[in-house]
Parts: sequence; structure tokens; C-alpha cells
Amino acid sequence: MNSTHQIHTLLADSRLSKKHRQIAEKVLNEERISFEEGVFLFEEGELAYVGVLANYVREKRHGNKTYFNRNFHIEPTNLCVYDCKFCSYSVLIKDRSDGWEYTMDEMLNIVKSYDNQPVTEAHIVGGVLPQYNLEFYTNLFASIKAHRPELHVKALTPVEYHYIFKKAKIDYATGMQLMKNAGLDSMPGGGAEIFDPEIRNQIAKDKCTGEQWLQIHEEWHKLGMRSNATMLYGHIENYKHRIDHLDQLRALQDKTGGFQTFIPLKFRNKENQMAHVPESSVIEDLRNYAISRIYLDNFDHIKAYWAMISRNTAQLSLNFGVDDIDGTLDDTTKIYSMAGAEEQHPAMSTKDLVKLIKAVGREPIERDTLYNVITDYTNVAFDDEPKPKYYALPVVNN
Repeated sequence: MNSTHQIHTLLADSRLSKKHRQIAEKVLNEERISFEEGVFLFEEGELAYVGVLANYVREKRHGNKTYFNRNFHIEPTNLCVYDCKFCSYSVLIKDRSDGWEYTMDEMLNIVKSYDNQPVTEAHIVGGVLPQYNLEFYTNLFASIKAHRPELHVKALTPVEYHYIFKKAKIDYATGMQLMKNAGLDSMPGGGAEIFDPEIRNQIAKDKCTGEQWLQIHEEWHKLGMRSNATMLYGHIENYKHRIDHLDQLRALQDKTGGFQTFIPLKFRNKENQMAHVPESSVIEDLRNYAISRIYLDNFDHIKAYWAMISRNTAQLSLNFGVDDIDGTLDDTTKIYSMAGAEEQHPAMSTKDLVKLIKAVGREPIERDTLYNVITDYTNVAFDDEPKPKYYALPVVNN
């Protein structure tokens, strides 16, 4: 049953409430749902219901296509001047012996270690330290581009940029222009957490505000550049906080059109100051993906980090609005594993990712960071897979 048939079947169900029906009709007619309707979906939308709506949106935009890329991470340091309560990754500067700090040469050596591999993206994000300043990062980006010009540099969050620009005494517009000039290609979506000031102050005090996060992305978009967005969910926020967060992202996207992908980030409670807060269930994870897909009608893509939520949940998410499951990673990130993610050594080969996607009836598409198609693996068989059987047909002589 395709997604259009599913949504019509849903609308034909006499047990559907008036409110549920109105929202479903809006989705079918590609009409925007309101803030109140978004909250209603979280409060009253059962998994099957929001799943049908989200899958309809997903398949109308992308059909069965599911995207991934070949990437690796560089995490300059896990030391940080900030003390986010949910973070299992960073170490305060006073505990420096428990952390790492890569030099410029060490980071460039990581890049060079991929010289003979078909990776397309270097994802650079880490802690915030004074020595990683404006000069350091502009030199790093320029050096990466000098060594491998075609490698896409997706680097740093507004949390890092806010600190760097404040220290350099320059405004956001000037700072982002300098980063672009140095070789920055796009921005990842981290550091958004929850925009609501009250919640943000409890879990991530002192770092950039939600408003500043949005301002930095807006300046980047003004330069004609692209970025991603995230939301940390499943901790002390409520459903209204989630919709408020999505609503602010949707409003900025209306203004700039610069966001590519939205990535919901599941709160993990291992080894952090919020260990007492229980984690969300898989059902709630899938509902959150689905409602995000429905609400963010002006975002092209919804991504699930397979390394954070597990391969199985990532497969399930492809029926709940998700059309991207991130990249190969090559065990180059500690952010997920240190937070208690399902994958403690996250790495998948292209073949693994293709098989994972095909196993749930979707079409695997290798993309670059800007979603240009590199290879459509839908009909590609790897060497160790059984070859299709062919049968000799009788020759008919006329």
C-alpha cells in the first residue's frame, strides 16, 4: 500500500476525531499546520496516525529514496569552557588531563589519512577552547582546501562561532564571511538544543542563546550558503517547547531557505549531570521524527543518526518521515559513543549502509553534502551478493 492510499484509508476511518481528520486533510492538501495543531499531534497523535502522515510527506518529496554520504569526523578537542548538563562528551578545562587537544598538524593528518578514499565530507565539531580562535580555524579550513580542494568542509556550530567572534571582537556577519573566504562550505546543526530560554538556561547555561544560534545561521544563509538544524529532545522539555523550537526553525527557513536538513537528537543519560532523567522510548523517538517531518513543511530532509539511535531504529524511522541516515563515519566520532549511543564504535561501509536501506524496501542514494546524487545503489549488487538468475529463452526463427 503506497502512502497516498494509506492516508486516504486513514481519512475513511470513521473512528478518526474531527481534529485528527482536519490535520490529516491539511497534510494531504499540503497546507501548513499551526502551532496548536503541532502540540496536539504530540499530545494526541498515536504512532500509527502520525506515521501515515509523515510517510506521505516523505514519499511525496523523495519517494523511496534514502540518502547517505561518505564522511569522517574531526573532533578537535573534548575540553570545553562550557558546562552543559546533558553533555557526556566534554571535559572542563580544569580536568585537562582527561581530555584531548589536537594540533593543526594532527587534524591535517586525519584529513590526509583519507587521501586515497572516496570520502566527500569532513565534519568538524568539538569543544570550545580559547586557543581554537579565529586565526586557528581560518588557517585550518584554508589548509584543508589547499590539500584537497574538492573535500566539503562542514564545520563548527554557532556555539563555537559565537565564542570565536566575541573573542575576536567582530560581528556575526563579518565572522561568517571570513569563514566562507577561508574554505568553510556548510555548517552542521549542533548546539541548537532547545531554544526556550528557561529550559536552555537549565541545561546549557552561558553558551549562545537560541536567538544567537538562529542569527548566526541567518548570516550564513545570507551568503548563499547552506546549513543543518537540530533539536535535543527527551529531557526536561515539554511538547510546547519542542513545537516552539520547530516553529522558530520553520520561520527562519521561510525567510532564508538556507536549511537543508533537520536532525532530531535523542537525549542520552549516560555519564552526564542529567543521568537521573529517563530516556525517551523508541515509540517516542519515532513520533518525534514523524511530527518533525509534518511540521517542518519547508525543510527538504529529515535525518536520523544511525549511530545514535541504533541501526534497527534508523531502519524503522524511514517509515516515519526520515529520508537520510547520515554517513559512513569510519569510527571517527566519540560524541555518540561517549553519550551512551547504541554504536560504541560507529562505522559502516558503503555496502553496509546500502544493505541496511535495501532491507526495508528503500532505495539507497549516495549523496554529497549538498544532496547532489553521487551513486544510485538501487540496482547495484556487490561482489559477495548472489547474482540475479537468468533463464535461457527459446530462440524463435521467423
